[in-house]
Amino acid sequence: MANALIEMKGVGKSFRSADGSQRAVLEDVDFTLHEGEIVALLGQSGSGKSTLLRLMAGLISADKGDVNYRGQPVYGPTRGVSMVFQSFALFPWLTVQQNVELGLEARGVGLEEREKRAEEAIELIGLSGFNGALPRELSGGMRQRVGIARALVVEPDILLMDEAFSALDVLTGEQLRDDMLELWESKQTPMKGILVVSHNIEEAVLMADRVLIFASDPGRVRAELRISLPRPRNPESVEVRSLIDEVYALMTARARAGRATDTHELPLAYRLPEADVSRMESLLELLSEPPFNGRADLPALGEETELTDDELLPLAEALQLLGLAQVAHGDIAITPLGHRYVQAENTMRQEIFGQQLLTHVPLAAHIRHSLEQTESGELPEQAFLKLLRESLDQEEAERVLQVAIEWGRYGEVYEYGFHTGLIALPEPDDDEEEKTETPAES
Repeated sequence: MANALIEMKGVGKSFRSADGSQRAVLEDVDFTLHEGEIVALLGQSGSGKSTLLRLMAGLISADKGDVNYRGQPVYGPTRGVSMVFQSFALFPWLTVQQNVELGLEARGVGLEEREKRAEEAIELIGLSGFNGALPRELSGGMRQRVGIARALVVEPDILLMDEAFSALDVLTGEQLRDDMLELWESKQTPMKGILVVSHNIEEAVLMADRVLIFASDPGRVRAELRISLPRPRNPESVEVRSLIDEVYALMTARARAGRATDTHELPLAYRLPEADVSRMESLLELLSEPPFNGRADLPALGEETELTDDELLPLAEALQLLGLAQVAHGDIAITPLGHRYVQAENTMRQEIFGQQLLTHVPLAAHIRHSLEQTESGELPEQAFLKLLRESLDQEEAERVLQVAIEWGRYGEVYEYGFHTGLIALPEPDDDEEEKTETPAES
């Protein structure tokens, strides 16, 4: 299309795993960012969203497919594209003015010109008077404003925002988001398109003309929602709440293409959700009580619990994975087993949890089976990490194994020695020992 800013066709990207094998991070990605639109990208951590942004910016190259900027292939850093990072990425020894000037200096802009343009960008983003301040003298929100000013000062066509508001407190993030939308609508900058990577569903609905849902292993676009509401959008309006519900439904729907739709078919290296057992139990208990009485709308549940989307969705996924709840169409409902679990004493809860873990989580079942095959009943965690690293990077493999260990310890499926790094079969309790002991001779 004539108004396409960034076009991706059949893009794939792989990285080398610790064992030397290639691991696909992105596969067959088709995406276009058009002039005059804001697009939000939602998906799990580790699904390749940040890799996608770096491909667009020309910071890395694709292994397969085409990446074009205004119809031309991207072979390196693209002058018309700027990025804003979650971590602010400021040089602590430079002032606000000097940090903002960096991009201009790298492009060979003269001292007088870059000082003038940096001052204008600092004023535009609401930091006038702080030109001489160092990053340590600023709040988190002000530091992110410096990062945005540094991105805008080079007058980009496209602004890529990688979790730009997630490191800020809620009110600061909302204010900065509103200020960015005001800049966009007022056309005070030459920006023609914005791509926002986020974990916040409400943020995506309030900002974007299109919301894309990204799948994992490998990363690819699996769903799209177009939003035609004019901005600014009222977060409490019926239309916005309905769209938020729709995105929750898309986020929690199991992908049909290329992914298992039944927990029995999950791969060994399935990215287990980051879900603490005590939080799962608290959520189940809350769900079982009035006003929910066993069923809740996920956005309403998030508001009631004050959990962020990044916290709530993994908990809902974990409860569904273990058969304690069902998630569909943006709603969560306790299963009959979930009701039994809530009403049970702690020992019975652990027994149910352990049974469900072995039935529905292949990694946990594999660990237990492997331990039972050894004479000692124990194995080093590195044996399982090595297996996971065939499909996941080091950091994600460690995270997934840690979740499996914590869940297994609670369900008394296996134990873990923090000092030894050994995973072992649980010690038999006193009752079991008494049953197997030979009676003493009188």
